[in-house]
Amino acid sequence: MRYQVVIVEDDPMVRMLDRSFVELDHRFTVAGEFQDGRAALQWLRNHPADLLILDVYMPSMTGVELLKALREEEIPLDAIMVTAANDAKTVDTLLHLGVVDYLVKPFGQERLQRALDAFCRFREALHDSVTQEELDALFPRRTAAGSLPKGLQAQTLGHLRQCLSRAGRACTSEELAAAAGLSVVTVRRYMNYLVDQGEAVSRINYDTGGRPCALYVLRRPDETEKT
Repeated sequence: MRYQVVIVEDDPMVRMLDRSFVELDHRFTVAGEFQDGRAALQWLRNHPADLLILDVYMPSMTGVELLKALREEEIPLDAIMVTAANDAKTVDTLLHLGVVDYLVKPFGQERLQRALDAFCRFREALHDSVTQEELDALFPRRTAAGSLPKGLQAQTLGHLRQCLSRAGRACTSEELAAAAGLSVVTVRRYMNYLVDQGEAVSRINYDTGGRPCALYVLRRPDETEKT
């Protein structure tokens, strides 16, 4: 048996990427693709599915509205959010709606694969009785306030904040690496942390003439990022 996946994404390029990544995993089958929430809701009322890969900001009905409607109608399926919206309020709302994972654009196959693996662990664990140790593995503790994940240094994090603040504009990881004197890989790790914490915003730049790249900017307190 394969898990049935429905992709809801208004950007055709991202929708194509989602499908291609999902189809690399033999445990999943893409059962449907939609560019807006209303069409997806109508389909899901009549077709069973296991997992929703869902954008937040879309025409007609947002991803949050779709997820709330599914919960109210007791349509049972899990959701992975894939979006450029990473403001703290949106993330908190989606966590309360029980999303499996939250991916910020741009993302790669490896990151989506981790989300698919997490979904499978949840489903497999819930078939049987679950021990406390298994529950702890399924629900990892959040990083405590004032602490950093293993491998990240406070001094380096502060240095990157300063570089991004001085730039006064959205920067690529390559630009930040040059300004900070760090490797691109290191910069991306720290920027992903800042995005996860809601301190920074990332978005996809398609106007490169080549492969799209991520742009990072510090988030203003009153800012809400939309796609």
